[in-house]
Amino acid sequence: MNSFQRNFSAALISGFFLFVCPLAAQDPGASGAIGRWDLEIQYGEAWVPSWLEVKLSGNKALVGYFVGPGGSARPISEVFDKGGLISFSIPPQWSGTHYMHLTGTVNEDRMEGNLLDHMGHSRAFRGTRAPSLLYPAPVSWSEPRALLNENSLEGWVPQLARGMENQWFVKDGVLTSPASGVNLMTEEKFMDFKLHIEFRYPEHSNSGVYLRGRYEVQVEDSYGKEPASIYLGGVYGFLTPSANVAKKPGEWQSYDITLIGRRVTVVANGETIIHNQIIPGITGGALDSREGEPGPIYLQGDHGPVEYRNITISEPEN
Repeated sequence: MNSFQRNFSAALISGFFLFVCPLAAQDPGASGAIGRWDLEIQYGEAWVPSWLEVKLSGNKALVGYFVGPGGSARPISEVFDKGGLISFSIPPQWSGTHYMHLTGTVNEDRMEGNLLDHMGHSRAFRGTRAPSLLYPAPVSWSEPRALLNENSLEGWVPQLARGMENQWFVKDGVLTSPASGVNLMTEEKFMDFKLHIEFRYPEHSNSGVYLRGRYEVQVEDSYGKEPASIYLGGVYGFLTPSANVAKKPGEWQSYDITLIGRRVTVVANGETIIHNQIIPGITGGALDSREGEPGPIYLQGDHGPVEYRNITISEPEN
């Protein structure tokens, strides 16, 4: 056992006692964990994206939000910091039966530790402070260019999993996923952009447009429902639209989305429903948690049938 393993084992044991008998931080405002963190969780040989925010509530306690590999941003009622050892727990959301428990340490702009997931499995995690990505808008934009060919998937790549085949196809300019299957992404990667995309789905279906492959703008049969971050036009789990402008299933609808750093504007069916709002972090199902890097346009195809067309993009001009 090396020195890190010895130190981490001791930290994990201490963290267990924090869960059983939690102790508030002596000075919550001085916690090195305060801020946003782009994390990765180890699943076998793979590291999957995750995200954490820790912030001060008043001057007595730390609270936060956590995003795992799937699902939405989860509120954390209290984050404990005992001598630099942070810990918290949250109940299961869509799957699993166990509370998730995280214990970790912070070394300046890096965090690492262990979590017990909702299935009761112990997993390592690691991460770095998330970049601010707050900067002025470009002065000018390029002319829109098409990302979708008339009858070809050229420029797009399916996210194939073991035993799965690509179900997406293009015919007469319409990109179709006829049934639940794999997701699809552009080969190109983008940082700041203006995206136009049109979509259509049957009743009860569900999809999503991931910006940079990390931030999902929800595409879902939401006609007649109250606005919510998990319904059409919302940035999943984070940003709630000002209005629900969803049309009935079977009708073509549109998004015009502008992403500049962390700031996003969403125009749905001609109405601005999110204006220049900050996306705090990645959403569940993201490709990765490297927020400072460009990423693809990524379409969800594993939640039901969906069609897309007229996909164009503009980028900042030098």
